[in-house]
Amino acid sequence: MKLLLAKSVLISNFIFRKSIMLLLSSYHQFLNKLHYANGLPALLIRLYLAPIFIMAGYSKLQFSDSSVSGVAQLFASPEIVEWFGNTDWGLGLPFPEVLANLAAWSEFLGGWLILIGLFTRLISIPLMFTMIIAATSVHGENGWFAITPTNPDISPAKVFVWLGFEQAEQSLENSIEADKRLEAMRSLLAENGHTEWLYETGSIVVLNNGIEFAATYFLLLLALFFIGAGRFTSMDYYLYNHWLKPRIKNNYQI
Repeated sequence: MKLLLAKSVLISNFIFRKSIMLLLSSYHQFLNKLHYANGLPALLIRLYLAPIFIMAGYSKLQFSDSSVSGVAQLFASPEIVEWFGNTDWGLGLPFPEVLANLAAWSEFLGGWLILIGLFTRLISIPLMFTMIIAATSVHGENGWFAITPTNPDISPAKVFVWLGFEQAEQSLENSIEADKRLEAMRSLLAENGHTEWLYETGSIVVLNNGIEFAATYFLLLLALFFIGAGRFTSMDYYLYNHWLKPRIKNNYQI
């Protein structure tokens, strides 16, 4: 009886080990095949970022201004230039005309380059710099959140409260106060407005205008800088493999 039990244990252990090895082997084979699709994450990041930067740059230029024509449309609007340079209500940056046009074209042209995946790593550098300026000069004093959380129980700031960060407590208190004001706005609209029409395209929120979006775009650009535009899904891939790489190889052979 004991011998039979021992054999059963050995057989069970053998089957268990073989199952684990088979599972690990299958997982390893799956990982080996993943490299054929490793351009997909970069493609999705590019499709996410490109429209944002294209329209950010477009809004700074004068393409949509019917009163402006010719070469003047290629330059940043006077309002944007003034905002870049004004120290009272703007960014207060030096050389506002130069920086406004550099920012506008970095975003507009850079967005198109990201979309097709051309010179992706290179264009990510000025765009990351633009996001740093935006985060520190425009959004920094407003904290993290772009839209204020109004439920402190599910606010991401609560995680940092658990970790012992005192400033996160202020964020939760701000969520409580924002919720009071949002409820007051809803009450006023309910009493005096056509709420069915007002809420038809979305609910009202409290805009905090923090660094959240700028930081998110920076991190995605940083990812593109390191991983590139993506295998099979970008102009960079084909430019390198079908034009640059053969020429480098031929030079080495010479």
